[in-house]
Amino acid sequence: MEIEDAIKFHGHLCPGISLGFRAAKAAEKHFKNIRAEDEELVCIVENKSCSVDAIQVVNGCTFGKGNLIYRDFGKHVYTFFNRGDDKALRLVLKPDGMKNDEEQQKLFPKIREGSATEEEKKRFKQKHEEKSHEVLNMPLEELFKIEEIEIKPPEKAVIFQTLICSECGEGMMESRARVMNGNYYCLPCFEKYDI
Repeated sequence: MEIEDAIKFHGHLCPGISLGFRAAKAAEKHFKNIRAEDEELVCIVENKSCSVDAIQVVNGCTFGKGNLIYRDFGKHVYTFFNRGDDKALRLVLKPDGMKNDEEQQKLFPKIREGSATEEEKKRFKQKHEEKSHEVLNMPLEELFKIEEIEIKPPEKAVIFQTLICSECGEGMMESRARVMNGNYYCLPCFEKYDI
């Protein structure tokens, strides 16, 4: 897989997809080109940014297979391991790994709220692409702190029975069902009762 594959999946080139691509390729090299067909290669991500899309494409780690584990820490940390091995590759974005660009930072809010002029949009896109290419081309050791750590692998993904909510009639995973008065409820319906 190449950066074009990640861009196609994600929709555009950006610093985040470039960052995830670099992490994914480092794991690919470390684990000798293993791309997960099932759950053999696992990645624990500590953010839900653009970077995770590259890991899905390059490494085959996905929520559906249960080998992409999300921890909501808001950190650019990516930990890869093979099931059956207690050694993991951990990549942590260095504090100065992706240098801030003041002009890009000032333009970003205007882009998000839709108030940027055509010239500002062009300039932002140019700066965004420059930063993306910088991330793709810089030495990996300048971008990430890279270490091999020991890890206790989480259990394989469990496939739960589907239960039907007594209120809305929609199916839900058994592990997420709540029981009240002998009936099963999905979380949104159960929360309506504010018990």
